[in-house]
Amino acid sequence: MKKFFLFLMSFILLSCNGQETKTQPNKPKKMENKNLEYATIAGGCFWCVEACFDMMKGVESVTSGYSGGHKENPTYEEVCTGETGHAEVVQIAFDPKVISFSQILEAFWFLHDPTTLNRQGNDIGTQYRSAIFFHSEKQKEEAIVSMEKSEKSGQWNGKYVTEIVPFEKFWSAETYHQDYFEINPNQPYCSAVVGPKVAKFKKHFGELGLLK
Repeated sequence: MKKFFLFLMSFILLSCNGQETKTQPNKPKKMENKNLEYATIAGGCFWCVEACFDMMKGVESVTSGYSGGHKENPTYEEVCTGETGHAEVVQIAFDPKVISFSQILEAFWFLHDPTTLNRQGNDIGTQYRSAIFFHSEKQKEEAIVSMEKSEKSGQWNGKYVTEIVPFEKFWSAETYHQDYFEINPNQPYCSAVVGPKVAKFKKHFGELGLLK
């Protein structure tokens, strides 16, 4: 019984669902540039994905939210049941003169494991699936090429299961999810999972000169 309790506690601490949240308001996003394009991607818990893309040059804003489901205006609790069909996503507003959609996808493949179906680490469920919601035929073509290139490179060991599907709707997540890692760096899941990923991402893309 004691072993089961310890296992359960470790699972909760290392999974995104069920974590304590704060309601501190997120900082306003800058949207001065009118010639922006948008990328909507899903790669596991959006706290981690948002924190990493926020650091990249050419990225004007990153908003955590939900896409790919059938319910209007879903809540986090509803999405976590897996019954609404939504994935946890981030919607990235970027300046294509500074960073390309292909470069965003390179960061996307680096950041999560695209070979695990409906799962990233201890985060399990369809809401944690790997997906690219393309906004144009050009994005669709670039996504297919990028995925094939990454898969052939052996970047991840296994067949990619990432969905490449048309973008339909994006629902912004609750305020307390925005800038979550920045506001809650010492929260257990952030310390154990998000922090190390952010550090690895920062080192790799910093060396490439792609960070702000």
